[in-house]
Amino acid sequence: MNIPKHIISAATIVRNDKNELLLIKGPRRGWEMPGGQVEEGESLEAAAIRETKEETGIDVEIIKFCGVFQNVDKSICNTLFLAKPIGGQFKTSEESLEVGFFSIEKALKMVTWKNFRERIEYCLNEDDHPFYVPF
Repeated sequence: MNIPKHIISAATIVRNDKNELLLIKGPRRGWEMPGGQVEEGESLEAAAIRETKEETGIDVEIIKFCGVFQNVDKSICNTLFLAKPIGGQFKTSEESLEVGFFSIEKALKMVTWKNFRERIEYCLNEDDHPFYVPF
């Protein structure tokens, strides 16, 4: 298998009707939004929905494309979507040791890995959509 020159990922910022955010606790990076790599032949939106389901057990509906964070040095583009839960039940996976909805204030304190908190904040500020943030 050839290693791709570029990696595209898709993640969701999922808010429930209580305005809480869906987070996963991953084994390497701690608390973060659900998401992962887009597979060949898959749309960004489909990847975001699939990754959220795989990592949390929650089915989501995409509401809006938010923007892109691009790691220029590593050739990685992280696409981000706002979504709402439409079904499913919490479940964990190899990629998610814990799953839950948390108040926005609490969620932002829980997310400590690199610029993941910044990504969530950008997505929650809908006046700035779409955004492009190279780093």
